[in-house]
Amino acid sequence: MEEYSQEDWGNHSQELHGYPTDQELDEIPVTKRTLKIKQESSEEAQKRDIMQNIVQILESVQLKWELFQSWTDFSRLHLSNKLAIFGIGYNTRWKEDIRYHYAEISSQVPLGKRLREYFNSEKPEGRIIMTRVQKMNWKNVYYKFLEITISEARCLELHMEIDWIPIAHSKPTGGNVVQYLLPGGIPKSPGLYAIGYEECIERPPSPRVERRTLDPGKEGRVDLETLSAQASLQVEIEPTRITYCYLGIAEVRTLQQCLFLHFQANTKTFSKDWVGINGFLSQNCIVDPGVSPKSIYIKFVEVERDFLSAGSLVECLEKAIGYPLKYNN
Repeated sequence: MEEYSQEDWGNHSQELHGYPTDQELDEIPVTKRTLKIKQESSEEAQKRDIMQNIVQILESVQLKWELFQSWTDFSRLHLSNKLAIFGIGYNTRWKEDIRYHYAEISSQVPLGKRLREYFNSEKPEGRIIMTRVQKMNWKNVYYKFLEITISEARCLELHMEIDWIPIAHSKPTGGNVVQYLLPGGIPKSPGLYAIGYEECIERPPSPRVERRTLDPGKEGRVDLETLSAQASLQVEIEPTRITYCYLGIAEVRTLQQCLFLHFQANTKTFSKDWVGINGFLSQNCIVDPGVSPKSIYIKFVEVERDFLSAGSLVECLEKAIGYPLKYNN
């Protein structure tokens, strides 16, 4: 195993993780460098969030860490065709507690191949681990994994990588029934879809704004406008919190047909007796004067029909989000 100086190892680590080296940074103009660093910071934050979510799943199913014995362990394991969520951990001579080094969903590459890359000193991923063991940064290396099906892998992709789509609605003049307006482009193919909602929360005005409202002076009005603009900006940059309430499997019907039956049928043939997700959506259509319905969102991912029947999809999603789905009884 070749050794690195502190400077070489810093640049080598940057190369492994896709960061620009010090020499490359020096060649980038300051304005472009700032933009590049901000963009990379955003991407790194997103990667950390995904990794934390994967760690949460691994912890929730209470898997035991397996001690990594030798660099040839994984050539003997029969993992060649399995997909899985896996984690790699380590402890030190000072602390026996095992901490996560890395966690990943191996959904495109079989688990055996990915693990061998992390425990092979010839690979970039394995070189980092090997070096830290050799330099006594780490005492032991461990791994754990949970086998998943292709449909469960797509379900986790739906949760972690696909954005919510807001459902628009229109309200007929003089009526109290809201009509959902589904977006175009929903695939006519099998797959998985989720429905979520955002609670309407009334934000009380701040005491400072109330005091300024009573000030009849011009200066007070200008300050109030500035405060209102700042408050609006703060609301806009707050991330929307959407609660999952239903996971659908479009196996017999297409994604488009399933979502149409949930949303379009409700506004025309709604019934107070309906239960489950259709009951929730139909009751959300009926609003009192001056009251807005809950904001509804959808997301979907195409999955080949042959794979949809394999795996515990609802339980998989519930573990990933950390709470039960309200209408998947």
